[in-house]
Amino acid sequence: MKPHFKQIVIVILSIFLLSCSSDDSASKTPVTPTLPVTPPATQIPTTPIANSIKYLALGDSYTIGQSVCETCRYPEQLKASLKAIYPQTDFSLKIIATIGWTTSNLISAINTQNPDSDYDLITLLIGVNNQYQHVDFSVYQKEFPELLTKAISLAKGDKKNVIVLSIPDYAYTPFAANYAEANRMKISNELNQYNTFAENTCISKGVVFISITDITRQGLSNSSLVASDGLHPSELAYKLFVGRILPDVKIALQD
Repeated sequence: MKPHFKQIVIVILSIFLLSCSSDDSASKTPVTPTLPVTPPATQIPTTPIANSIKYLALGDSYTIGQSVCETCRYPEQLKASLKAIYPQTDFSLKIIATIGWTTSNLISAINTQNPDSDYDLITLLIGVNNQYQHVDFSVYQKEFPELLTKAISLAKGDKKNVIVLSIPDYAYTPFAANYAEANRMKISNELNQYNTFAENTCISKGVVFISITDITRQGLSNSSLVASDGLHPSELAYKLFVGRILPDVKIALQD
């Protein structure tokens, strides 16, 4: 190859290589990735509440916590949960409840004990013994609204301070496991009737009604939800009750 031709070839190759290098560099220019924008975690402050809160729990064996320890029953667990959330607040708890009480028994006990009318929180769970003792349903229809009205009056006349819990279903416990299926269905259907009436009454009065019956209907498939007597809810079941009602309790106490 002649020298001058060889020089021309070298020049052409150099231009070509420079061009490719330039294009290559451009294509390999690092691109700063755009990271997804994640909003910062928002800490919702707990609204301060009063320095002292008075809590009254009204009911029957489900409220007194038959067959579980004193601190295992749901009113005590609720009080402990609230204390953990509001450590600067003093919580007091009064329970008016005994095993076997019907609505009539609870009304009589409230009248006898004549509690103060300055409670910041009241829970009401009543009616299973009306059903179990075959008291005519009309008694519950008359007395549950009376109890609800009384509870509101004891809660400083403020309906938002009252929370009603549905009646547990004992048809799903070892106690009733040997009942004929028709009898177990009858229990559940009758308790549905009680709970529907209670819920509708609460709606009409603007009171919070919280259903916990479905929790107790797991009693046969999950024995840890039933106390040692084979009939009443266990500490774990009551813990689940509290978990369900706690959000509404917090709202009531913060308003």
